[in-house]
Amino acid sequence: MTARTPLPWRAGAALTPRSATVWTWGALLVAALMVLPLLSLAWTAATGSAELWAHLFAHVLLPATQSTLLLLGGVGLLACLIGTACAWLIATYNFPARGLLQWALLLPLAVPTYIIAYAYLDLLHPLGPFQSGLRWALGYDSPRQFRLPDFRHLGTCILLLSLVLYPYVYLSVRAMLVTQAASLIEAARSLGSGSLDVFFRVILPLLRPALAVGVALVLLECLNDIGASEFLGVKTLTVTIYNTWVTRSDLPGAAQIALAVLTVVFLVLSLEAFGRRQRRYAAGQRAQAPSRIDLRGWRAGLACLCCVLPIVFGFVLPLLYLLTVSARRWRAEGLSPQLLESAANTLILGLTVTALTVLLGLVVTYALRLGQLRRRPLLAQIAQRVGSLGYALPGTVLAIALLVPMAAMDEFVGRTWLLGGLAGLVLACSLRFLTIASGNLDAGFARVPQNLDQAARSLGAGPGGTLMRIHLPLLRPALAAAAMLILIDTMKELPASLLLRPLGFETLATWLYADASRGSYEEGALAALMIVLIGIPGIVILAKLGLRSAVRSGGVSP
Repeated sequence: MTARTPLPWRAGAALTPRSATVWTWGALLVAALMVLPLLSLAWTAATGSAELWAHLFAHVLLPATQSTLLLLGGVGLLACLIGTACAWLIATYNFPARGLLQWALLLPLAVPTYIIAYAYLDLLHPLGPFQSGLRWALGYDSPRQFRLPDFRHLGTCILLLSLVLYPYVYLSVRAMLVTQAASLIEAARSLGSGSLDVFFRVILPLLRPALAVGVALVLLECLNDIGASEFLGVKTLTVTIYNTWVTRSDLPGAAQIALAVLTVVFLVLSLEAFGRRQRRYAAGQRAQAPSRIDLRGWRAGLACLCCVLPIVFGFVLPLLYLLTVSARRWRAEGLSPQLLESAANTLILGLTVTALTVLLGLVVTYALRLGQLRRRPLLAQIAQRVGSLGYALPGTVLAIALLVPMAAMDEFVGRTWLLGGLAGLVLACSLRFLTIASGNLDAGFARVPQNLDQAARSLGAGPGGTLMRIHLPLLRPALAAAAMLILIDTMKELPASLLLRPLGFETLATWLYADASRGSYEEGALAALMIVLIGIPGIVILAKLGLRSAVRSGGVSP
């Protein structure tokens, strides 16, 4: 009986400079897809008249920039406080329900910014349940007798955005505490330092890189927001871009404002890089989580309350509101055909974007893998860095940047298959979420020993055969995680969908936005509930990925 060759490699297909270069050129082409819209954005902005720029600067740009900076500063600070406090309590103390709360603190990420604003707009409306109950308790009969001041202002926007974005800080800070800080915490405790001294004198300087990463993600999400800011009456730069293009049809003006947003993005990324480089610490080969202090009595209750409140206000209350209103709407009218069509459109868009984004991410990361094998990874590294810029760009900026290139392409082919079809929106979402695919796949490739590639080369396998028969089976967990996260983020995406969707094409997010703009909150509750429920599996994946990473570092003890 003859043994069957398990991997029937094609002879003479070993890794050659030419075969590796093909993948590198593919990665550079993906990077070009990111660079071309930015160059087009600059050119479009330059076509605007000097008088237009002076008008925008005096009457539009300055107020919008002020609102944006105040929003970024407020949300960044509040999210930092909530995320850091919860991470410190979870990592260093034992109290009731700690094991459940450490993962429940991620749940607000399932609620998009525009949905928490949508929910609280109705909850706190003069005719909503909160003010109606308050009037009943005080003995008033109508809003004319008693009503709270209008809450649609910057302060409310800061609070609500912080409630759903703090998990970015919580994740990064908790990861640092459970993998890097144990020895320093134990040393400080052995010297008699109390908990506050340990935190402010030892841990806070150590957390600077983690805080930089978490706060940067929070600020980028703030810049991308359009629904919450507009619903709450905050005229940010992103909202101004949308209004300038949609209501005034002023593409050069929108492009000029988009350049101002890019300046803010550059500042955020620069501050994040500065924060990460200022402190570098080395941990042992296998870091251990710090031993936790048992809390009793009122201290345990206070710690538990501090962790419960963000979950209640950032996830539980909005979810209960959506469930209640959706159930009432369902009993009264059922599911409308338009909502079902929007749900189907959302799924089609999500699956298409996921397939394209994973494919582009695979090209970029595999080109980097081949470059590392040949000891020539520079071009692939550049392509990966450039391709990763998409997530830092707000959806409105990316959409405005793509309008001119897509219009030129449509004119060249004589058909409106980009701007008039779904292809433009698919491309925008793929570029925006390419970072998710490349990040997960890069981590997956890092876990595959390079000697497997070398063994395949010795058997005559080319890059394509090695990828198909060795890497892809081993990359299934990374591919699945990347695909699920991209699918969920695409189905929640609002800014790019508003600007680039085909005529008559509605997603759940745009359906909800239209209902909220008309003030018919109950009609959009089902769409909002669907979006939140869609986001929960992504949180589960994120929690598992974080747990697996910490366990590999030896920093998690249940």
